Amino acid sequence: MALRFPSLQFISNFASASKGVGGMFTDSVQLTASNRIFPGRIRRAVYSRPLFKYLRASFSASVARPALENRGSSSSDFLRDKSMVPDADPPSTKDINLLYQFFDRSTKLVVLTGAGISTESGIPDYRSPNGAYSTGFKPITHQEFVRSSRARRRYWARSYAGWRRFTKAQPSAAHLALAALEKASKISFMITQNVERLHHRAGSSPLELHGTVYTVGCLDCGFSFPRQLFQDQVKTLNPKWAEAIESLDYDSQSDNSFGMKQRPDGDIEIDEKFWEEAFNIPTCSKCNGILKPDVVFFGDNVPKDKADAAMEAAKGCDAFLVLGSSVMTMSAFRLVRAAREAGAAIGIVNLGVTRADGIVDLKINARLGEILPRLLDTGSLSIPASAL
Repeated sequence: MALRFPSLQFISNFASASKGVGGMFTDSVQLTASNRIFPGRIRRAVYSRPLFKYLRASFSASVARPALENRGSSSSDFLRDKSMVPDADPPSTKDINLLYQFFDRSTKLVVLTGAGISTESGIPDYRSPNGAYSTGFKPITHQEFVRSSRARRRYWARSYAGWRRFTKAQPSAAHLALAALEKASKISFMITQNVERLHHRAGSSPLELHGTVYTVGCLDCGFSFPRQLFQDQVKTLNPKWAEAIESLDYDSQSDNSFGMKQRPDGDIEIDEKFWEEAFNIPTCSKCNGILKPDVVFFGDNVPKDKADAAMEAAKGCDAFLVLGSSVMTMSAFRLVRAAREAGAAIGIVNLGVTRADGIVDLKINARLGEILPRLLDTGSLSIPASAL
């Protein structure tokens, strides 16, 4: 696992922090043909052996036990639902040290989170071996939702049925660790691709790039209101069906009336004939228009104000860290690419390959709930329990 530094500014910061090692860092940088093609950018930094020993000794000495464990939580609390999380070895001391360095040397760090950070809260991701795509799930597209009333009934029926369990998900150790780092000003700006607001419940205030399911909006007049009000309207329009949904035992594989079957991942399978013929969905109370969750479906565009704010942050940072995302969507990948082109260091902590693996400086395969809390008791990132 190599750590590369793409900008001279980042190298300068590191060299200043490493006084006393006799200039070994600058002597160890190997310039290649690619460096000459892109002047001012260091494509790869190779540690000399004495410097690596210095780094290993200095950073290993500061690595403590997992922060949340020190604060009274058991290590088993890190992963609330391991069945949702791909298999992975525990993070090594080297991984923790490298991630610590990435945080410690940045003065303007932007963090982008994806579905992988919420698997430990029991919400499946998309592309991992245990993700939604592995079960044959196909997300609805914006075009399908807009043009087909049948598709809208299917979407809202399943979404209503799964809402209760979805909202019971709790922030993971990774969410809580990021909130603590943000509160301590170790993170300058946070962007999330997720729509479940677990970051908010942990105490963070990220830019929601893809919106949130906690509000519903009208496609015709733009009126927006809380999702719970929509749930209440569905219940009023479909009282018998709503009663059957609410009677579901969420801790079993119960099979209730109306062809509803609960799946292990918390989604609800609903007999097609039922939702096609007997399910009514609310319309906008202002203009009778089509209601849609305030999220960016596949095939839709990120709202311009959010896209601009995220891009400004990416271009203005000195380090960009991706957590739990394969960055397969262009809305996420273009941010990573823009940060790289602006000279920022790029880091990724994710289980599995990502679209940006070819342009990163640091790549760690680890569960976020096992590695991020370790930073809270490490070196300059150490945060007293009283401050959390």
